[in-house]
Amino acid sequence: MQQALKNLIFHISICCISILLLSCRNNKETDRDPLVFRYNEHGNIPTLDPAFARNPQAIWPDNQLYNGLVQLDDSLNIKPDIAKSWEINDSTNTYIFKLRNDVYFHQNIAFAQDGLHSPKRYTRKVEAQDFVYSFNRLTDEKVASSGSWVMNYVEKYWAKNDTTFVIKLKQPFPAFLGLLSMRYCSVVPKEAVEYYGNEFRRNPVGTGPFQFKMWEENVKLVFRKNPLYFERDENGEKLPYLEAVSITFLPDKQSEFLQFAQGKLDFISGLDGSYKDELLTTRGTLQPKYHDLAYMITGPYLNTEYLGFFLGTETPEIQSKTLRQAINYGFDRQKMVTYLRNGMGIPAIHGFIPKGLPGYAEIDGYTYQPEKAKQLIEKYKVETGDSKPEITIGTNSQYLDLCEYVQRELEKLGIAVTIDVMPPSTLRQMKSSGELDIFRASWIADYPDAENYLSLFYSPNFAPNGPNYMHFKNQTFDSIYEKSLTISNIEKRKLNYTKMDSIIVEEAPVVPLFYDMAVRFVNKKVSGLGINPQNFLVLKKVKKKK
Repeated sequence: MQQALKNLIFHISICCISILLLSCRNNKETDRDPLVFRYNEHGNIPTLDPAFARNPQAIWPDNQLYNGLVQLDDSLNIKPDIAKSWEINDSTNTYIFKLRNDVYFHQNIAFAQDGLHSPKRYTRKVEAQDFVYSFNRLTDEKVASSGSWVMNYVEKYWAKNDTTFVIKLKQPFPAFLGLLSMRYCSVVPKEAVEYYGNEFRRNPVGTGPFQFKMWEENVKLVFRKNPLYFERDENGEKLPYLEAVSITFLPDKQSEFLQFAQGKLDFISGLDGSYKDELLTTRGTLQPKYHDLAYMITGPYLNTEYLGFFLGTETPEIQSKTLRQAINYGFDRQKMVTYLRNGMGIPAIHGFIPKGLPGYAEIDGYTYQPEKAKQLIEKYKVETGDSKPEITIGTNSQYLDLCEYVQRELEKLGIAVTIDVMPPSTLRQMKSSGELDIFRASWIADYPDAENYLSLFYSPNFAPNGPNYMHFKNQTFDSIYEKSLTISNIEKRKLNYTKMDSIIVEEAPVVPLFYDMAVRFVNKKVSGLGINPQNFLVLKKVKKKK
């Protein structure tokens, strides 16, 4: 009853706002500085130190503050950043980066080392030795960076001179350049880290298009334009175009949406059940009443939602490849996405590697074939003598609707399904320790290479020591996986990725549900925002008008 009242109040508020939108165009909000981009972070930001940029809450602001050796464009192509060029020696697994000589750290009091100029703020040019220091921080046990794993592939690194940085790997790892695009690998200045100590987390100093201004934690965070930023647009104009970025911390998604509907936020990302039907039609298009306020942009998101089978169990239903295949054929993914996600998703009918990732191929996966599913169920019964197959799916409340849909469809075919709902932390722990026969999960790419997804099925990666939560083991798969690590040419590597994904389809250790989509609702005053398969926020080319 209380929830119903809350929803009623929310929808009444929405109706009022819809009526007032046109009349509010001339209010004080629209008279504010048009060059300030405003967004809300409902999940809070724990730190602005890139060594701990492990989730979007931290990565989004860090993308405005920092640069690394390389960066990704919206199509996930690797582009120069502070490194203007590089060479790769495959025979020695050595990467040689040539750095720009026009990149400066943000102006900051930390650079006034003589003690005489503390009222002023200084800066200095980035050199190769700064990357040595920044990478050392990732492996420093005292720092305890969540990104330390990135350096597991590295044997050593050094500054050859001020503008040449060299990295030597322990063994071939073709996806390494993609790893270097992660915010963990950003360059930071030794002077600032030592000056601020533990408070560097809230006094960040980088090289990015925006620099730190103020932070009232859980209330507001502000960045200002970096006047020394080195990148320019295709016309030679200096970036960024915006004067500032302002981030608020409303914890409630409904409140965030109301702020957007009032024009007080410039965009919102993703869909929430509290407002998805308010914003979207059942066909996944923007509701007509919001056409004057905003536009919608969508694109593939490197996230595969799936059900995983723990193959280390003795449960006959899980051990049977026949029944696992029947489950994969037994429900309509397109209908699931259309009605439960308002069309915001791509049915996972082409394997495990998601659309939008280099290495994705439209292989023959699992489509909705109820008659074939029934035949496989009957085959399972004959093979095992089990007249009534039963399964239990572990999930959290956020994905209960998906699991209930699968439950209804499979029960029509003769498979009894129980759903065990638990807190997210419990689900993660039980999934990792192999206590769930079937679990709902998702995999979001850490770096833009299909190896990141296929590593979930490599047998040396058995959980809890790796991401192979299914305890899947296939000798052919392992052999191809290991071979792919020696191939630097991405086009040749993709052929191996397709072979591995086909093995996953055939052996069915998972039930791919859908490949996620990134969706953004953007105020019409904003242009140049774009979207990318990692759903990262990049504001250096964003413009805003009155």
